[in-house]
Amino acid sequence: MAVVAPSVSARRQDGKLPAEVTSFVGRRHEVAEVRRRLSGSRLVTLTGVGGVGKTRLASRVAAEVRPAFPDGVWLVELAALENSELLAQTVAEALEIRDHSSREPLDVLTDHLRDKRTLVILDNCEHLLPQCAVLADFLLRSSPDLKILATSRQVLGVAYEHTLAVPTLDLPSPGNHRMSIKSLSRCDAIRLFIERAGAVLPGFAVTEDNREAVERICRQLDGIPLGIELAVVRLRALSVQQLLERLDDRFHLLTAGSRVVLPRHRTLRALIDWSYVLCTDQERLLWSRASVFTGGFDLEAAEEVCSGDGIGREEVLDVVTGLVDKSVLLREEPHSTVRYRLLDTLRQYGRERLVAAGEAVPAQRRHRDYYRRLAGDARAELFGPSQVAWFTRLHQEHTNLRTALEYSFAEPGEAETGLSMASDLLYHWITSYYLGEGRRWLDEGLAVCTEPSQVRARALWTNSWLAVIQSETDAAAAMLAESGRLGERLSDDSVAGYTALYSGMIAMYRGDAESAIGLYEEAVARHRATDDPVGLALSLIRLSMVHSFLGDSPRAISIGEESLRVCDAYGEGWHRAYTTMALGIEVWRQGESRRAAELEKESLAFNRSLDDPLGVGVNLEVLAWIAATEEQYERAARLLGGLRTIWQAIGAPLSGYGHLVKYHDECESRTSRAIGATAFRAAVRKGSQLSYDEVLGYALEAPPAAREPSAEDERPSPLTRRENEIARLVAQGLSNKEIAATLVIAQRTAEGHIEHILSKLGFTSRAQVAVWVFEQDRPEADGSASTTP
Repeated sequence: MAVVAPSVSARRQDGKLPAEVTSFVGRRHEVAEVRRRLSGSRLVTLTGVGGVGKTRLASRVAAEVRPAFPDGVWLVELAALENSELLAQTVAEALEIRDHSSREPLDVLTDHLRDKRTLVILDNCEHLLPQCAVLADFLLRSSPDLKILATSRQVLGVAYEHTLAVPTLDLPSPGNHRMSIKSLSRCDAIRLFIERAGAVLPGFAVTEDNREAVERICRQLDGIPLGIELAVVRLRALSVQQLLERLDDRFHLLTAGSRVVLPRHRTLRALIDWSYVLCTDQERLLWSRASVFTGGFDLEAAEEVCSGDGIGREEVLDVVTGLVDKSVLLREEPHSTVRYRLLDTLRQYGRERLVAAGEAVPAQRRHRDYYRRLAGDARAELFGPSQVAWFTRLHQEHTNLRTALEYSFAEPGEAETGLSMASDLLYHWITSYYLGEGRRWLDEGLAVCTEPSQVRARALWTNSWLAVIQSETDAAAAMLAESGRLGERLSDDSVAGYTALYSGMIAMYRGDAESAIGLYEEAVARHRATDDPVGLALSLIRLSMVHSFLGDSPRAISIGEESLRVCDAYGEGWHRAYTTMALGIEVWRQGESRRAAELEKESLAFNRSLDDPLGVGVNLEVLAWIAATEEQYERAARLLGGLRTIWQAIGAPLSGYGHLVKYHDECESRTSRAIGATAFRAAVRKGSQLSYDEVLGYALEAPPAAREPSAEDERPSPLTRRENEIARLVAQGLSNKEIAATLVIAQRTAEGHIEHILSKLGFTSRAQVAVWVFEQDRPEADGSASTTP
């Protein structure tokens, strides 16, 4: 019997892609990256969570590269295919191959593609993963001009496969309230919301009244395109604010109105059900248990919290890997540590599964116990070389720590555990922006745990320090009085030592230096007796500062050097930085401004690495005083302005160091007199307009030998140092790719910087940036060149 050749049209085939019935929003970088990878690879797989837009991205890329494939670009939709034996036939049908012979569909498909230059999109491969991998490999080996673009929640696993994880849509930076509506609308998630809302409500626009609600909706939906599109449909009946208020029940709410999409896309729940069905029993179990984490988790946490009853501890890594492969867990690597995260939508889904299985309470208890131990371990290892690593880890785990505390104070009989944990986290509250939160947890625990105990005594002196930092000395004194009584009752020298230490701080705040010396000396003695290097170092720092304040320089230096020896013996850095800061003040008082500046910058560099706003604030204060002493008045005024950013974040100026206020006031008065009130206000304003990083960068610069430019001379750039650098490369005519290569950064990072530059300068083209750079660098009429801060 003769073989009947496949019947295809003799004309050039453009292929078959779905028409775009709605606008394609954003993804400029992703489109470019997929095109780049397709140019160098014959198999590219787009991975990502369901609803993130893999299919839409693949279709857009295919449409753009269509001219490069004379035999067409074809979309093969596999989502509705359940029988893997029909895979080759389904692909052949999608390519519109008509064959009535008895040949196997794979043979027909292979013969058809062998001499053709074609792009095939295999869409939604995850449920047919092994079969799709085999088919793709076979077709690519037999068809030299074929390229395949696959979409899947898991990679195919072919050796030469290139993969690209499709991220959720860009969201505005949290807390950026200065962003204009125009800039806000450029963020891809917001743009998608606006465009889809416009289809539902013609004329819809983001306004000052609804901008916060729109942003919060997009953020709660994690920037997932499908989630945003399903949510916007509800604007037919709800206002934006009502939609936001109902998002907590998002799985019931987000039911799409269209009946032409696949059933699993009709609701967000159905979409995630699809991912859930594709998981193994162990993966489903870990997914639901991982829902107790907030803000991500590492492998150690997963092994502790998610193992047991169906998952062995040694199996957790493989199960986590499986969920990462299926795009259920997102893999992140901050600070060279791999962490995993469930998108909030998937986490809520997992939590519902956990509750339905009756596992919610024991899983939450395991979570709390793990983070309780973590907080205790951090406190035990606080004073040593691993200090910064612990501070960083606690910062990463902040939301989990908060969740553990919430559980402790909500669960009957667990409040004392929560109070102890909140006390263990003292340095986490202080070396971050969570000081107010730390006080709230300690206040709540102290209100509940009223029985006299060592836990309550420690919580009282812990909370008192936070109160001192917030300048609430009356509240702190009351807590210390009770802590002292408990210390005597319990015969606890440690409690007595810390009570004396913080009581000394209050005495100094109130101007009673002599009483402070006695209290600090008592604290030193008690902490030596209990062999507590943390309390000893703290007490020595404060004792050194009070002697400096009273003019006893030899004693101040001697005690400060002893504190350095204690810190160095343990390889400790944070208390050492504060000791260096204290010594810098005394050296400045002795008239050695340059040496004092070196000490303060050394301290500032460490506090900056730790992101400790309190330490940074005191360092900047002293550097401002030094600048005024050196008659660098412009610098002093700018630093004073920059300090407003720091103290505003903490909530009180010179928190915990009230006795230093006189130096601040003297610096302000001296600087204002020297350059005049108008110039002083202008310089302070310039400093207050700098970002946190810009302030620190300015503070760490070496002071110039000659007079600094006056306020009238200087035209500060609105750009950061990195943005200025990139603007100059733009002016030189370099492309984004060339800029990225020059600065050794990702091209996407360079593109992001350029977008920020255009936004800040109010420009729409690179040519305008080039003109601006020329104007910035052009000497003024008087011959002085413009400078940047």
